[in-house]
Amino acid sequence: MNKVELLVKVKELGLLAVIRGPSPELTIKMVEALVAGGVLGIEITYSTPNAEEVVRALSRMYGNRIVLGMGTLTKPEQALTAKEAGACFLVSPVCEPRLVKSMAESGLLIMAGALTPTEVFQAFTLGADVVKIFPGSLGGPAYIKALKGPFPYIPMMPTGGVNAGNVADWFSAGVVAVGAGSELCPPQLAKDGKFDEISKRAAEFVQVVKSARA
Repeated sequence: MNKVELLVKVKELGLLAVIRGPSPELTIKMVEALVAGGVLGIEITYSTPNAEEVVRALSRMYGNRIVLGMGTLTKPEQALTAKEAGACFLVSPVCEPRLVKSMAESGLLIMAGALTPTEVFQAFTLGADVVKIFPGSLGGPAYIKALKGPFPYIPMMPTGGVNAGNVADWFSAGVVAVGAGSELCPPQLAKDGKFDEISKRAAEFVQVVKSARA
């Protein structure tokens, strides 16, 4: 998929699982459990051990069956190595100009992190296809609604503070998708081998997202 098609797909899914896995093996099992529950948007963060190898393995396993990306980019060179590993979208928690420029040059769908109105505008101007509002918990859906006043044309996705109980509020505020981490896929469940519970949470989250946008 090209970048335009991928953005349409992300909007269609409405949900990205943000995974900070405890180990490469457990991270892959976490993804398997999420996919079994219907979550098809997967972001492997660079804080996951051997993150690029994990993405390579997942790319081989799933191909186009999932939308696979890498997150928590903090170094410009990671944009290229993430792409080479098989990522089709890139996410950073910050809006550092050199980093966002290198992400944009990758040709992949990119999401740069921002919080203040100035950062949101800067991220979009530098080439972010979607602005990641992080941490979303700081302002909540009401803050997104306020940002959409001056920036109705900027696609936004909150991460941090997203849970099954407030998904509808985020979409009502105007986001294109939500990013969910520990509320969706707690690493401790993987450490405890409770992958069925991860699948159950995934199915519930997917249903909540569908209902919120119905």
